[in-house]
Amino acid sequence: MNKTKLRKQTASDRGESPEKCLSDNVQRAMEAYFDDLDGHEVTDLHALFLEEVEKPFFDVVMKHTRGNITHAAQMLGLNRVTLRNRLKKYGLD
Repeated sequence: MNKTKLRKQTASDRGESPEKCLSDNVQRAMEAYFDDLDGHEVTDLHALFLEEVEKPFFDVVMKHTRGNITHAAQMLGLNRVTLRNRLKKYGLD
């Protein structure tokens, strides 16, 4: 019996660029956020966005690198100390 490993289809498998796919998802999420505001005012949106996006972003990158901060920092283009500080901020250390 042939065993094949199943993997999630990537954007490039679908003929899309990963950057475009990510930006489309962010755009849809932000449009849904504004639709859900129902007329309420919003302030400090940039800080809210960063907090909402950075934590799961760093979490996934750290899982991908199996907790290797050096490798994760290289992937992210960040200094290791900066990455450690961000992981601590979000309780991911």
